[in-house]
Amino acid sequence: MQTIVVSGASKGIGLQICLKAAAEGHQVIALSRNINPLSNIENIYPFAVDLLNQKEIVGFAKSVKSEFGNIDILINNAGSLINKSFAETTDEEFESVYRVNVFSVASLTRHLLPIINPKGHVVNISSMGGIQGSSKFPGLSAYSSSKGALITLTEMLAEEYAKRGPSFNALALGAVQTEMLSEAFPGYEAPLTAQQMGSYILDFALNGNQFYNGKVLPVSSSTP
Repeated sequence: MQTIVVSGASKGIGLQICLKAAAEGHQVIALSRNINPLSNIENIYPFAVDLLNQKEIVGFAKSVKSEFGNIDILINNAGSLINKSFAETTDEEFESVYRVNVFSVASLTRHLLPIINPKGHVVNISSMGGIQGSSKFPGLSAYSSSKGALITLTEMLAEEYAKRGPSFNALALGAVQTEMLSEAFPGYEAPLTAQQMGSYILDFALNGNQFYNGKVLPVSSSTP
């Protein structure tokens, strides 16, 4: 049994990760602003946390240390996407995307690191749009650039913690049929479901650190 922390856990890929991990007998600490979908599920321990609120992140980390002691895996899955032309994207919107996709990841990771198993695994969920040289799409300047920053952060943390652990890796996801995707691209049908991707991410979180550290793995069924 592993103790797994998952952010962005109330819907989409995050919810599927939690459900599968709990079904396999792992202890799942699930973060979301809305914890109603996570209530009364065996092996899932929901915490209402606003990742834009630093005090709530600090309080959450203290609660996890007090109630669970140590954790084995952190999956930074929470994300924000705005599909809007660069010229029309306000400074506040651009900053908001970065606060969710980069700054909250850094903060949550920093405050949980003291209780993460040195042989454990931190998995950051990035995007194909954040990979240099990949196909880019108009309207995603804030989202894709923030996911690029997350990739670099992952590489830096892997280097900084290479000797003491844990391992850090990023998964750059292609299109997945989630509520966030549907809101940003109405009518678009992705080739993969949230359940399929959730299963893949959980398996990678449990086993990928045996083979990778500081790496970015594209997870996309489309070409290029």
